[in-house]
Amino acid sequence: MTGTRTGRVAVVTGAGRGLGRAHALALAAAGVRVVVNDLGTGPGGEGGSADPARSVADEITGLGGEAVAHRGDIATTGGAASLVATALDAYGRLDALVNNAGFLRDRMLVNLDEDDWDAVVHVHLKGHFLPLRHAAAHWRAETKAGRTPEARVVNTTSGAGLLGSVGQANYAAAKAGVVALTLVAAAELARYGVRANAVAPAARTRMTERTFAATMTAPESGFDAMAPENVSPLVVWLASADSAGVTGRVFEAEGGRITVMEGWRRGPTTEKAERWAPEEVGEEVRGLLRRAREAEPVYGAPRPS
Repeated sequence: MTGTRTGRVAVVTGAGRGLGRAHALALAAAGVRVVVNDLGTGPGGEGGSADPARSVADEITGLGGEAVAHRGDIATTGGAASLVATALDAYGRLDALVNNAGFLRDRMLVNLDEDDWDAVVHVHLKGHFLPLRHAAAHWRAETKAGRTPEARVVNTTSGAGLLGSVGQANYAAAKAGVVALTLVAAAELARYGVRANAVAPAARTRMTERTFAATMTAPESGFDAMAPENVSPLVVWLASADSAGVTGRVFEAEGGRITVMEGWRRGPTTEKAERWAPEEVGEEVRGLLRRAREAEPVYGAPRPS
């Protein structure tokens, strides 16, 4: 690891593989001590490990960094509480929470059953809320004790959550919820020294390389724009004390591109001092739409001719 010790501590959920692993390694390289969370189920993580959290933690320590593994289910109260407790027990502090854990169960809307909906919303949305809830409680207690932290939250949304994505209604809804959660956290937790932002990454992971195989394949040479490591520098910076003043923002990150997303804001408006009649509304709305910007297309939807 080339980074100098910062004294800061970060937890990264879903850090046994893909984007989470890349974030954990990049944070450690920047001198951050890392709690590597991964539930560790399935066929194994990077390098075929059946305990991906331990594998990544060992990889970090082997490179001269500091890391501990956490294998709890962060979409449960007990797992999220133990995640924060692991950081405090190991290092005595918590400075940054990087919420990354998630998975897909893609179906077209008419084929999407309740179990697929519940599972994805549970992991992505509840799996963001509960670690944030327990971390925020710690930071509030620190502030009340006169030790206001420079705390950071980096949540993971998606282009699907920002623009929609055909075949991913459950995932898109959960990721849209992550954006709203981020905005509320930024507003409510500022008094406790917390800055909260979200990143919408485009990168090759176990989820995307199957769903978007054509665009995720690594090139034979040159810059690999879809490598998950490309997203991590933004995450590292947002998790650092240097990002003070940046909160309630959503960023897209893909390859060498970083974009500030400009979300819902009031556009063209019409108003009168009485209730509209239904027969009046159509003409007024069409007039508003003529003055409004065109909506961004949903991922996977046919382009208008």
